Amino acid sequence: MEIDFLEYKVRHGDTLNSIASRLGITGEELKSFHNSHCGKMDRIWFENLNEVKNVFVPLNIQTEKQRDQERKKALLLSHLSESFFARKYKVSESFESPLESSVTIDYTVHLTMLKDKNTSHYILSYSQDRFVLNGTLPDSKMSDLAINCMKSIMPIDFIINEQGKITGFADHKKILQTFADQRKNLEDFFIGEISKTYLDTFKNTITDKKLFLQQFQSTLLFQTLFPKMDWFYKKADWTESFYFSQNSFSILCHMTIEQNNEDKDHITTILTGNSAEFYSLQELRTGTKYNEPVDEPVSGNIIIEYTTHKKNLLQASGSIHLWREEESLQQHKITITQG
Repeated sequence: MEIDFLEYKVRHGDTLNSIASRLGITGEELKSFHNSHCGKMDRIWFENLNEVKNVFVPLNIQTEKQRDQERKKALLLSHLSESFFARKYKVSESFESPLESSVTIDYTVHLTMLKDKNTSHYILSYSQDRFVLNGTLPDSKMSDLAINCMKSIMPIDFIINEQGKITGFADHKKILQTFADQRKNLEDFFIGEISKTYLDTFKNTITDKKLFLQQFQSTLLFQTLFPKMDWFYKKADWTESFYFSQNSFSILCHMTIEQNNEDKDHITTILTGNSAEFYSLQELRTGTKYNEPVDEPVSGNIIIEYTTHKKNLLQASGSIHLWREEESLQQHKITITQG
């Protein structure tokens, strides 16, 4: 039988709390431990130990902070699992700029993830639908065409590794063939030269595998929805690259992390990144670096927050804010909620 305690001989001036503090636990915790190991006549009832000669103290002590750390560790994953993502998330994105009207887009994302039997990677099946623009269904023909072009090739299967990074398409040729099969139906409904030009452009975009993958990876949706699993274990500040504008280049950021799990079943993880590289607004929007000094550099930050529940992604939110000196230039926010 393994003994996990010893008897401490009470000295003059000892109190329950003074002994407990030397052990790194509370007086109530020590009293509870002693009473569970002693005989009925030797139980401790009060903080003073006038009538108590010996106190049972634990050998393997866990402070509340240590228990909290173990609880947090039990709730976090060191690598991706098939249960991390829910099958459906509701998404709301908003775009704000001083020179343009605010826009809010709501839609639903569907995910199915299975482990590849031949590798350590996963196949993530992704699709989206139920688009609502500023509270109503999109009524623009071009918006409708863009949505239908994407829907025609969905679901799209991505390769995602155990660290949570999307590394490529599972079958790029299948995407191209699916669009080719669906194009005639699109042309029958969307008539005219403008529609034909858009369809040609869309085909060229999805044909360029690297460019098409970057279109997804550079969205705030993908940067928020698909975290790197080691983010949840960061203890010190670090640097990470993020896209501040879709279809642009990534920018190095200084990152900090904050975590809490006041609710024992939930952990909130907040990542904050501030730009460590500075470019003009035009460079960011065109995706072209001019490689020359910038007169009015743009600063930016990104904040991503995750709520995980028993190793499952319950909710996420992200925001990107760009400004120049004290002038706000653009804000992009997203909320992603399970269900």
